[in-house]
Amino acid sequence: MTTNPTIPSQTISAVVSRTGGAIDLPGSLEDATLPAPGAPTGHDILVAVRAVSVNPVDVKVRAGGAGADDARVLGWDAAGTVLAVGELVTLFRPGDEVYYAGSLDRPGSYAAQQLVDERIVAHRPKSLSVAEAAALPLTTITAWEALFDKLRLTESSTGTILVLGAPGGVGSILIQLVKELTGLRVIATASRPESRAWVEELGADVVVDHRAADLDRQILEAAPGGVDFVFTAQSRGRTALFTKVVRPFGQIVAIDDDRDVDLLALKDRSISWHWELMFTRPRHGWDLLAQHDLLERVTQLIDEGRIRTTLTQTLAPLNAESLRQAHRLVESGQVVGKIVVAESR
Repeated sequence: MTTNPTIPSQTISAVVSRTGGAIDLPGSLEDATLPAPGAPTGHDILVAVRAVSVNPVDVKVRAGGAGADDARVLGWDAAGTVLAVGELVTLFRPGDEVYYAGSLDRPGSYAAQQLVDERIVAHRPKSLSVAEAAALPLTTITAWEALFDKLRLTESSTGTILVLGAPGGVGSILIQLVKELTGLRVIATASRPESRAWVEELGADVVVDHRAADLDRQILEAAPGGVDFVFTAQSRGRTALFTKVVRPFGQIVAIDDDRDVDLLALKDRSISWHWELMFTRPRHGWDLLAQHDLLERVTQLIDEGRIRTTLTQTLAPLNAESLRQAHRLVESGQVVGKIVVAESR
């Protein structure tokens, strides 16, 4: 066990959400000074956070209101340096460069230091900067679990997958994983010239316009017998589409929270529906090492040049003003790839 260096800090800088609500409310995101997390114990490691990315979950939790302590630290993606490790830690040592997505049930990454369980952390790809790495964990875990835990795809899998919401953070890494690790064709949805160009650059075989009135025709022209699989971040109002374009015994995996999906309508074609939530493992303590392992595998793929970061914009410094700007951009629904807020550009 490597001896931990002394951690002299009694306080740390952070960005907190006190009031929640709309991004322009004074207390929705503000700079603060908080007590330092303290020395790690058990499987925890203490990380000096150097970059974070902003995801839709950040926006959703902020808009929903403040935490119980009236100063919630948001943020569920980070890259940084290990400062100290708990007595049960075996995967990391002080000085290691890491990246991870954290847990909904613990203080987030909008802080100078964060405690996180080693079993959901991985070594940062050596070929990526901290900002490039911070763009990846949450979306990569989501895409990996959707493809390989839910749809159970393998290198020998063939057929076609429809990716709804392809230019977003999850779609951007999912396309790459599909093309690199399976034999599937990808039909990606995108509506703007820049988003179409982005998904084509990432490897999409066919791009269709999800806003078009004839979306079903476009999909069936590309996959005449119907698609075998669907990944959807845009399920609202799509049941009729699914019943037209998914083949019998096809499978759908969804990450959004639409409460009105008519799953019974899928029964006639025996279409399977899967939910994916990357926070399930840390929230329930279920097979935590699987999250470490998949991120380490992605680190390997990146350093081998087989997949790339999805970072498209970096803001700095890591403070409330920069995070407000990032939240506004994510709320616009026009972001291609991922936005990262870093200590410096």
